[in-house]
Amino acid sequence: MSEPDNRPIRVIGLGCQRGCPASVLLGLIEVCLMEHKLTLNDVTALASIDRKSDEVGLLELAEQLQLPLGFFSAEELAVFEPHLSHRSQIAFDHTGCYGVAESAALAMASRLNGPPVKLVIERRNSSQATFALASTL
Repeated sequence: MSEPDNRPIRVIGLGCQRGCPASVLLGLIEVCLMEHKLTLNDVTALASIDRKSDEVGLLELAEQLQLPLGFFSAEELAVFEPHLSHRSQIAFDHTGCYGVAESAALAMASRLNGPPVKLVIERRNSSQATFALASTL
């Protein structure tokens, strides 16, 4: 009988500009994880806003990493607004929510394991993408 897996659920939330390649997303992810002494093996899933469900870079990334990729509506993400470290008016103007990466990470962690969830790595950004990591407690 195998031991139960007691590792926390860890979800990467991603936001990106249209046409952002998987390589740019992966670069941002690897830097952020390395800074926190985590690896891709510590990650359970990826998440973003439903407006990005046809974004080739995100889809390629999920396939390359062999991780599930969940999408959420702006309304579903708005529930997590009180937990955001940063509220972006630009993000809201484009998507209807104040923070895609953090909200999506929290939403997916909650979907996979239920609350409570928390941000482990707050929003980080590159010129084309945003990243956040949420975890179950």
